[in-house]
Amino acid sequence: MDFAMGFSRSRQGHDAIWVIVDRLTKSAHFLPIRQTDPVDRLAQVYVKEIVRLHGVPKTDGQSKKTIQALEDLLRLCVLDFGGSWEDHIPLIEFAYNNSFQSSIGMAPYKALYGRKCRTPLTLTEVGDRQEMGATFVDETVKKVNLIKERLKAAQDRQQKYYNQKHRFIEFQVGDFVYVKVSSMKGVSRFDRVSKLSPRYVGPFKILERIGKSTYWLLLSDQMSDVHNVFHVSTLRKWISDSGKKVSADEVEIQENLRYEEEPELILAYDVRKLRSKQIPMVKVQWKHRSAREATWEKESDIRKSYPYLF
Repeated sequence: MDFAMGFSRSRQGHDAIWVIVDRLTKSAHFLPIRQTDPVDRLAQVYVKEIVRLHGVPKTDGQSKKTIQALEDLLRLCVLDFGGSWEDHIPLIEFAYNNSFQSSIGMAPYKALYGRKCRTPLTLTEVGDRQEMGATFVDETVKKVNLIKERLKAAQDRQQKYYNQKHRFIEFQVGDFVYVKVSSMKGVSRFDRVSKLSPRYVGPFKILERIGKSTYWLLLSDQMSDVHNVFHVSTLRKWISDSGKKVSADEVEIQENLRYEEEPELILAYDVRKLRSKQIPMVKVQWKHRSAREATWEKESDIRKSYPYLF
């Protein structure tokens, strides 16, 4: 999972942080970038900082709670460190990767390397103080403690929001569950995420419970490229509305648990009038959706992508 957040410009000229998180171990990399960086520049950063260490990873989904907690953490730290925030990115990344994650029952560092890490907080030993300088050691410990406080505040706040909106669900090994997937309309390169309601594929058998809220599923052959460990928030034991189910045999589920929704029929035509122009629109019936979920799209986009409908 990856996403970028904009900030005030640092002394080095960067104004955004590119966050890349491994779904299984929860380990993260925070990469300072410019929002105006071209694709080839971002590709160089990706190879240098990610591929160099981990090879070419598969993209995958990530929980909204994790994203929001990381956004909160980084925004709080940027406020604390002002224009020098980029200088402290390594310490922020280190503090996050060495904090306990309840979903995996350990710190991301231990999940990734199989052992605990000696943190900067141990630099108070006499030998380290003499070798690295007492002032440097004291400042580093002070900053790491501040970052840890900000991380706990961000996690506590997001956990509070999450608990208010979600009820606790628990499954047993051997239960059959459905997995939530989202669809991409695919009519525009700027419309990556569909506004349509989610669908569910399955059922799949639970093989193992990992931690308090993560489950290992036995997926079908059609979903062989999808990572088979899921957070409980993406699972459903049963669905009363059969219209929300979709078969993995009917659609191609991608690694990020999305599939491309195809239009089936044009239901109506209209023109959206703006101040200086008029935009022809069409009401589209999607293949795996009910008539109530039909959406209005630009006629030019639909004609270009699906000329057979006309």
